[in-house]
Amino acid sequence: MNCPELVSVVIPTLNRPELLRKAVLSALCQTWSSIEVIVVIDGEGRTSEEALASIGDERLHVIPLAVNLGGSEARNIGVRAAKGDWIAFLDDDDEWLPHKIARQMEAAKASQAPFPVISARLIVRKPECDLIRPIHPVDPRLPVSEQLFCRKTFADGPYTMQTSTLLTRREAVLAIPFRFGLRRHQDWDWLLRAACNPKVAFDFVPEPLTVFRVADNRQSVGRALDWHFTLRWAQEMRGYFTPKAYSFFIATECVARAVKVKAGPAARWLLIREFVYRGSPTPRSLMWLAAFLFIPQRWRRSGQKSPSISARPQQPISAV
Repeated sequence: MNCPELVSVVIPTLNRPELLRKAVLSALCQTWSSIEVIVVIDGEGRTSEEALASIGDERLHVIPLAVNLGGSEARNIGVRAAKGDWIAFLDDDDEWLPHKIARQMEAAKASQAPFPVISARLIVRKPECDLIRPIHPVDPRLPVSEQLFCRKTFADGPYTMQTSTLLTRREAVLAIPFRFGLRRHQDWDWLLRAACNPKVAFDFVPEPLTVFRVADNRQSVGRALDWHFTLRWAQEMRGYFTPKAYSFFIATECVARAVKVKAGPAARWLLIREFVYRGSPTPRSLMWLAAFLFIPQRWRRSGQKSPSISARPQQPISAV
């Protein structure tokens, strides 16, 4: 009998012991039998080590780091330590459904690309309900920047190819490592750079396979509202965007963050100029710009419900 290929799961973590334990268990309970789970504790993390000590599974490997190096380098360290030919990333506050790896490996093995990058839909878990995102299937014919940032409706959100959905070959991440020292937008940064490699091809499983937690009282690194950092990152990465995608990004990420922190008129004019002169506005991206500038957030949220969304009460992951 042919043994399934080993998939190495890389989980960077910092001070989230209870959520980390759930994430690890969801990875160990995959129906894909050949799994190893590598947890990289990014700095002082005695509570994280204690939370994992009760998991008696030889497939779990813990790498404690003496100092905090950031999520990018923690992932790179996990990839370098991995024994599998395939890498799947999981954030410490997310979880997988039991068949996540099996579904994605089917897609990966069907790909003709040397470095397939497989993502999937996810379940956005809010305190009041679950939502399936992204609403529309990813079109692999589009440039990656447009897949990531050209939203069609208020309900879309920044959920396309989120880190915990990604599976690819270990060789791909060794060739295209996560950028050291990047505080935010680590997944977008990696995806945009990976898209420039001719060996890389993106594929999408339309089934929701990952649970992505959104909690009002917990601020993740990726959701932080430093619009200055987001603008500087976009300007640095401008060559990886199409002009159309760049205007969408300025409207939906930079302007949205600036408005939330009540940035003044000078900041808003700066972002509008960036939107117009360094991007390529379309009627839809202009709609987004106007919406974030002039429509109150509570009204925008009321437009996020859609008949194509599955909203249901929270349910625990069966394997955890």
